[in-house]
Amino acid sequence: MHSRIAPEVIFLRDSDAPTRQGQLAAAIVRAVLESRARPGTRLPSSRSLAGALGLSRMTVTLVYQDLVSQGYLETIPRSGIAVAATVPHRRLRAQGARRTEEPPDWGHWLSDHHLPRRMIRKPANWRDFRYPFIYGQADPALFDHNAWRDCARRALGTRDFAELAADRYGADDPLLVDYIRSNTLPRRGITAGPDEVLVTLGAQNALFLAVELLARADRLAVTEEPGYPDFAETLRRAQSPTTFLPVDDRGLRPGDLPGNTRLVIATPSHHIPTGATMPLSRRRELIARAGQRDFLIIEDDYDFEMSYLAPPAPALKSLDDEGRVIYLGSFSKSLFPGLRIGYMVGPAALIAQARALRSIMLRHPPSHLQRITAYFLALGHYDAHIVRLRQAMKRRRAVLEQALAASTLRIEGAAASGGSSIWLSGPAGCDSADLADRLVADSVLIEPGAVFFETPPQPCPLFRLGYGSIDETRIPEGVALIEKAANIV
Repeated sequence: MHSRIAPEVIFLRDSDAPTRQGQLAAAIVRAVLESRARPGTRLPSSRSLAGALGLSRMTVTLVYQDLVSQGYLETIPRSGIAVAATVPHRRLRAQGARRTEEPPDWGHWLSDHHLPRRMIRKPANWRDFRYPFIYGQADPALFDHNAWRDCARRALGTRDFAELAADRYGADDPLLVDYIRSNTLPRRGITAGPDEVLVTLGAQNALFLAVELLARADRLAVTEEPGYPDFAETLRRAQSPTTFLPVDDRGLRPGDLPGNTRLVIATPSHHIPTGATMPLSRRRELIARAGQRDFLIIEDDYDFEMSYLAPPAPALKSLDDEGRVIYLGSFSKSLFPGLRIGYMVGPAALIAQARALRSIMLRHPPSHLQRITAYFLALGHYDAHIVRLRQAMKRRRAVLEQALAASTLRIEGAAASGGSSIWLSGPAGCDSADLADRLVADSVLIEPGAVFFETPPQPCPLFRLGYGSIDETRIPEGVALIEKAANIV
């Protein structure tokens, strides 16, 4: 006699799917796999399962039929629904296997690989905060979902499917590369051939590839202090000797670079985290020194689209006549961070090596995602989105600055051309990490500043306020709560 799966082990989870039908399908599949039910194991009747879960019998019947077509279940004449012999991804367990030796000592095996010392952490439930002053998260209300859906339909259609379903063996989507070359880069004064552009999984992936190829134990790297933590950690992983050069209100000072510098990583347009913009004179000086001393520059131009108060300054790459600047860009900041589509621009020899290295890790970013992005850009949706985004950021910036002007909090840095964050300081003796912890009770989320320093001040009163994911109507009250908490002795 065949065993049965009881209705009690089939339970719905809201997180599995937006509809009850989808939740039920996930629940049945989960019950079948986790119980390791054998073929022929009976499922509850549609009537009994519907009654147990408070669903209509029709919903259960439709789900059963769908799972039969997928090979999870089968219909047995006069006996109902049972687990099929063709269950996909059946979980197998070796019978009679016994552990005879100790498990591997992973501390020993991984002794040469260390977790990052500095990492920006944002709670997964940041949307639950009433005042989420965090940087880098998208506001869904500003995004044209219908336009993105239309582009996805185009990319997933039969006309494109065969091309996008193939393994490109390291090649990128020519439509996306063409748009980057003909539209995105010229806005920054950059010209590049097809062999000088590599599509990456966000600027983060581009940074890793560039550092992996260029950093060495005998090459001094220089980056900003304070600065983006992942610059430090990527160089640390590459075992590169690194100097953390203090910045001022105009960014990195080229005259302070050590004489034996071989690699510079910088954010000249919108310095992380202060927002400082390197003036044209310093940019020219940095390029000139690179030629005189034979070093290379990695330019992270992550936020140039957020220039709504003034035109963006020329990219370092646009001033580079010798091919010494490796330019990193991303659509993740301007569209949404989960997109993970970025690009690297550099000399053809470097891009060829980076493509080969990327191919070892992941071949290429998903072709359909590249094509969806390409359509979104080419059909004008991206430009319309940037206009909306700039308008919203301009309003929020004005509200935030007005609220801060009426407070005792001090602005230490803000991008003159726009951006979506401000660098602040609390009162003397304030520790921003402690402040952030106390603000959680008020549903306020800020980013403590110590993570941006290789050697942070003690205590560190600095913190970053992002305004890209908070409604402007909540900004004044949020700032008031921050000030109140910051001035509690």
